[in-house]
Amino acid sequence: MDAFLASMIFVVLAEMGDKTQLLGVALATRFNALTVFAGVLVGTLANHFLAVGLGNYLTNVIPLSYIQILAALSFVVFGLWTLRGDQLAGEEKKTYFTPFWTVTIAFFLAEMGDKTQLASIALGAKYHSLFAVWMGTTAGMMISNALGIMVGIVLGKKIPEKAVKLFSAGIFILFGYLGLFQYISDPMIRTVVLITVTGMVLGYIFLLYFRQRGKSPQTRKKPGGTA
Repeated sequence: MDAFLASMIFVVLAEMGDKTQLLGVALATRFNALTVFAGVLVGTLANHFLAVGLGNYLTNVIPLSYIQILAALSFVVFGLWTLRGDQLAGEEKKTYFTPFWTVTIAFFLAEMGDKTQLASIALGAKYHSLFAVWMGTTAGMMISNALGIMVGIVLGKKIPEKAVKLFSAGIFILFGYLGLFQYISDPMIRTVVLITVTGMVLGYIFLLYFRQRGKSPQTRKKPGGTA
């Protein structure tokens, strides 16, 4: 019981204002609250089981910095995916992931290398009780993110859909950039990566802008009616 309570209290306090709580807010503005809650639960269970059960094994196989950089890049991708949404006229809707799996994958990746995952490793080592620490850290995450989801529901009802989409995408992309800046230690490599990612983000936004209006740069008509 001590391991459960200590783990739960630590995570609740650590998650207040953390990126995963803010992601809960962003996702709850776009998806059904129960779907977000279920996705957070499954993503957290999987991630914290990996952390508590395997300890540092994964980081001995794959450097932690690589995992953190990959997670940061994935957030930029999630942000661009959120921007795309269903807004492109004339395109057949394609659903690669359901809302549930979108939330689950987002939270699983968000916790990779995060302080709560590292704390789960430490708590597992301290208490030597996989189940109690696993359940305690998961309960702490659910309490923290339940607050975030409630905030997201309120925002989703009061903010126009377009603004909600921009807010959600902005949260993802922001945390992606912060992760890249934090986890790439070499200044030159960091600069190159940030410039490259920025170019890709701006290029994708530019493409969305023209597709939305049926004026893709490749198909815009020239004067005289010729393509």
